[in-house]
Amino acid sequence: MSQNNDAAAFTAQTPPPPAGIVTPPPAMPPAPPMPPAPSLRREQPVVQAPAASAPPVTAPSAGSGTAAPTAQEAPADAKPAPTEAEMARARQILDTVSQAYSARMVGQERLRTSLLLALMAGGHILLESVPGLAKTTAASTLADTVKADFKRIQCTPDLLPSDITGTQIYDAASGTFRTVLGPVHANFVLLDEINRSSAKTQSAMLEAMQERQTTIGGEIHRVPRPFLVIATQNPIEQEGTYELPEAQMDRFLLKEIVEYPSPADELEVLARIDSGALDPDRHASTTISLADVEQLQDISSRVYVDPAIRNYIVSLVYVTRNPVPYIGETLGGYIKYGSSPRGSIAFLQASRALALLAGRSYVIPEDVRNLRHLVLRHRVLLTFEAEAENVRSEDVIDAVFGAVPTP
Repeated sequence: MSQNNDAAAFTAQTPPPPAGIVTPPPAMPPAPPMPPAPSLRREQPVVQAPAASAPPVTAPSAGSGTAAPTAQEAPADAKPAPTEAEMARARQILDTVSQAYSARMVGQERLRTSLLLALMAGGHILLESVPGLAKTTAASTLADTVKADFKRIQCTPDLLPSDITGTQIYDAASGTFRTVLGPVHANFVLLDEINRSSAKTQSAMLEAMQERQTTIGGEIHRVPRPFLVIATQNPIEQEGTYELPEAQMDRFLLKEIVEYPSPADELEVLARIDSGALDPDRHASTTISLADVEQLQDISSRVYVDPAIRNYIVSLVYVTRNPVPYIGETLGGYIKYGSSPRGSIAFLQASRALALLAGRSYVIPEDVRNLRHLVLRHRVLLTFEAEAENVRSEDVIDAVFGAVPTP
């Protein structure tokens, strides 16, 4: 399956946000003005292009009405846009990963797309589901396809920070201490049931996830590149678990909810078990290198994002912090805390990756809308009243997107 089909399936399974918000009386007061778009220009004199120069080129908008970069709009230090050869190379790499994933995984297109987005954007992902929905299999399959170093950490209440980051061991023969690096020093790290580890152990991952390094005995040890943390948590059996603190939740670029497979997909799983296709000793027939992943990340970082879409992202995140004037007191009162600036950064990085997955070198507003739950469901924190009223964060996020005009 190509990456274009991945993106299409991801879009098809993402319900569109409501067109508008209807609030009960009394009438909602006029919304305050939105914050201005961040300036992309440097404070320097503008040099006029000579009259004989070619006119700016407008890329196809795919029905979005979003213009491609022009010489006047692009910042002076902007990265060069991906070339046709680079876009073709990206399609080849993504096709290889998708084919290897489909050979072992049945269905779960959204999970595949979410993992690819996190990989391309250079972020981390939190997966939430009941046990047995192939989260571990998906992570190991991705690592096997890339031929990367993969480590799995089973989180338990007695897990220590040193069990993750590493420690210093005294060598009696030499009379010195030597450093033994922990399993976090791998390209792909699976933290299985992360909410079963203590808060102290969970905090040991903060430095590795944010700074891409660990500190052992006063010495800094860099984690390998690329570096992807895939954490899972179980929404049931909450006894003996430790809820992730907001500071660590914010470090995850995306949060995906893995759903049950359809009956047809479950029948296919049984058939593949009988055929031996899911034998754990079988490995991916086609693989890519770590250099290919770094090239994919570089291409993704150069996908163009129009200033209007940047302002759209900032406006959306702003409304999560000031919701009442925009979505009313009822829904707005359910928001305890809005998204941090990491939400804007996540939208920027993930929308670029989703555009590349769809075969485009520029972002359209639909990319941002399709990512709204992945980016914001763990960043928009609701009150206890919302939980009592069975109001989900996705419902509030849909209201925010319905209240902010699309560029």
